Amino acid sequence: MKIAISGKGGVGKTTLSACLSKYFSKKGNKVIAVDADPDANLGTALGLDYERASAVLPLTDMKELVEERTGVKLGGYGAYFKLNPKVNDIPEKIGVEVDGVRLLVAGTIKAGGSGCYCPENVMLKSLFRHLVLNQDEIVILDMEAGIEHLGRGTTENMDMLIIVIEPGLRSIQTALAVKKMSEDMGIKKLFVVINKIKSEGEEELVRDNLKGFEILGVMPYSDRVRESDLKNVSPCDYDEEFAKKVKEIALKLQKFMIKDK
Repeated sequence: MKIAISGKGGVGKTTLSACLSKYFSKKGNKVIAVDADPDANLGTALGLDYERASAVLPLTDMKELVEERTGVKLGGYGAYFKLNPKVNDIPEKIGVEVDGVRLLVAGTIKAGGSGCYCPENVMLKSLFRHLVLNQDEIVILDMEAGIEHLGRGTTENMDMLIIVIEPGLRSIQTALAVKKMSEDMGIKKLFVVINKIKSEGEEELVRDNLKGFEILGVMPYSDRVRESDLKNVSPCDYDEEFAKKVKEIALKLQKFMIKDK
């Protein structure tokens, strides 16, 4: 499975990315979790302590690696560089092992208009393409907030895109925008996970605004998950009810993949 997880900032997409990664790993699967969010919190959500997580350098900041793979000195203008750099060894060479999950911190695909940023962008896009098309592991991408990443093509060829939303109009509007853009990108499956639900009435109101979406699961609001963030521990096993819902979502994902095959 190759899964991209998106949504408005603060909805819980990093938590879901981490907990699905840990669940599949514990079931004996090889998992690569890619932090493609500029905030880069996936490491701590997986269970890294803050100091170790902060020490993991994003790939786009690895100047020597980018220069080696693209064949260009960074910081200049008008230079030629490789459009298909070697990336197949990066998951094993650069990835950090966290509780059975191999973590890659990708960094940010830079904004257009800066020639010196092109080598980093080319290497990242090549890596994403390799992870999706050539890796046998389950790959989970924790995407940046919003919809900009769709325009950059970082979710191309993914098996599925999960939009995480919370009760609120802005979150639903983001989901609608993502749905519209993803339809033009050939993403095979688009799902919604509703997070931070406090009551059945609240869930019903959210569902009423999600006509046309396939809802993969509903996650309860959890004070325990919030507390885990304050204590800098992984939320994935901190709340039994929350963990149960993650398991239900993971089993549904597996069924969808078996069905498609």
